[in-house]
Amino acid sequence: MKQLLLLFLFLSAICQAQTPSLNDHTVCFYYNWYGSNSIDGNNYHWAHPVMPQNDNDTTKKFFPGNGDIGANFYPSNGEYSSADPALIEKHMQEIESAGIGIIAVTWLGENDYTFKSVTPLLDAASRHGIKVCFQIEPIVRKTVFSTCDAVRFIIDKFGNHPAFYKSKETNRPMFFVYDSYVIPAKEWAVVLSDSGKQSIRNSKYDSDMIGLWCWKEDSLFFEQSGFDGFYTYFASRGFTFGSTPENWSSLQKWADLHKQIFIPSVGPGYNDERIRPWNTRNNKDRENGKYYDRMFEDAIASKVKWIGITSFNEWHEGTQIEPATKHIVKQYQFLDYGELNENYYLIRTNYWLQQWKESKSH
Repeated sequence: MKQLLLLFLFLSAICQAQTPSLNDHTVCFYYNWYGSNSIDGNNYHWAHPVMPQNDNDTTKKFFPGNGDIGANFYPSNGEYSSADPALIEKHMQEIESAGIGIIAVTWLGENDYTFKSVTPLLDAASRHGIKVCFQIEPIVRKTVFSTCDAVRFIIDKFGNHPAFYKSKETNRPMFFVYDSYVIPAKEWAVVLSDSGKQSIRNSKYDSDMIGLWCWKEDSLFFEQSGFDGFYTYFASRGFTFGSTPENWSSLQKWADLHKQIFIPSVGPGYNDERIRPWNTRNNKDRENGKYYDRMFEDAIASKVKWIGITSFNEWHEGTQIEPATKHIVKQYQFLDYGELNENYYLIRTNYWLQQWKESKSH
């Protein structure tokens, strides 16, 4: 009996050694908006229009999908459905292999086609020890009240799921609010400050609400709005004050001083030429992985307490760490990871998260 117990403990130790250590202060933005004709009746997002630059831009080009997608890279997993259980399982395996502890899933509302993917995502994430929070998109974030309605719905619907993220420090869920600055701080204060007339504070819906910091002057917004923290999101270095790594050290100090959460976003590169051909000034070449390395190095040097990764699979903007493959259609040759392995960015993410962990122990 004693020998069996020792054997069990030995095998358990081996299994634990082989299981990647997931970083519970790393959030990777995850897009569940892709569709296939076979599962969703539409190849959502793989088919994509070229976006106009302004109201005077009359461009009408459209990428139909089925090989000719609205992205500059092509996924090794093909033009998948985000609601495909097999695909979701594979994604969670890949995210686990990268050591990422939390994914921020795109929230487009309970009436959107993406909603059906949420429960399978939570179930698969739970099997891999990954936690799930949500990024509330502008179509839902029309007002402070519609944003809080989304928070309430998500918590009521998914709050008891074992994969639903709750902070170890605050015991609260976390929500990212994209383009939060569009709504004035005084309106946010109505629902996010302790004294707000319709505040979610000190209720079952109290959450760590994370807004988007773009410009240096945004400090006033975060002092007055009631947000619990801020993120930078953009993977194009220098696009905003927040997405400029040289500013991260000062932003972390500001966050500490104001008792806020700061989540700077690192990314492997940026390229959205197919859908925004007028935006080439923000392109950032991957430089065979060196761009990603520098962003991680800068984050670690800034002594940040959280790291965001943009993104797992935002293919339109070329920020994905999901595997990409060689592909040619209509004489257009899609970008890939060159001489690097298609899993390179998953492997490299794990490497840098380990480096970050070790840096904090010194």
